[in-house]
Amino acid sequence: MSMTDAGLAAHLAQVAGRLLLEVRASGMFEGKALGKAGDETANQFLVHALRHQRPDDGLLSEESTDTAERLSKRRVWIVDPVDGTREYGEERTDWAVHVGLAIDGAARVGAVALPGLDLVLRSDAPAALPRPHERPRMVVSRTRPAAEATSVAERIGAELVPMGSAGAKAMAVVRGEADIYLHSGGQHEWDNCAPVAVAQAHGLHCSRIDGSPLVYNQADTFVPDLLICRREYAERVLGAIAALD
Repeated sequence: MSMTDAGLAAHLAQVAGRLLLEVRASGMFEGKALGKAGDETANQFLVHALRHQRPDDGLLSEESTDTAERLSKRRVWIVDPVDGTREYGEERTDWAVHVGLAIDGAARVGAVALPGLDLVLRSDAPAALPRPHERPRMVVSRTRPAAEATSVAERIGAELVPMGSAGAKAMAVVRGEADIYLHSGGQHEWDNCAPVAVAQAHGLHCSRIDGSPLVYNQADTFVPDLLICRREYAERVLGAIAALD
């Protein structure tokens, strides 16, 4: 099967999402066992498919042992089989599957599946952004909102919108449900590579919270913070962040 990188990312994210729904609907697992079964099933599919379809590329997955081999590659697939395991297990809709491709350290191609909503958002099919909200809406963790996010929201008069996974929050901005996603609690590359690729393709601002670029395929996969927002809010948000120091 011959596909473009973006087409492959979208197809894999969609199929992995369907597999995850089937695992959950089987009734064979519950609680943490469901999350583990879902993670392992989706990861096995994604890893085998990418190794077969793009054998010369590097690969980084949350659920696979990392190796230094990818660091010598210009093209590296970065995947998260289940972004939001808790939400997946609770049968919520705010969880996602991420399939991203970093080229020379930049998030260039990506697809984010929202299986609970039967949606796949992709970097090669950007849609026009809806009008921004009159009062900016900022998505934050539904369990542990970052102190910086709540402080910035107060400074710019934003409404906080609790939500589950990182991918769901980023796609809420892409879909126009929110205007700003600010995270300062630390993530890993698989948490935001695909969402950033999709968000950038839709014309959104994506950066670290100090305004510097997000860089992928690093030896240390930890990403301390990120900002995804509508461009009309970027300057205000970055200024509010700087004022916190």
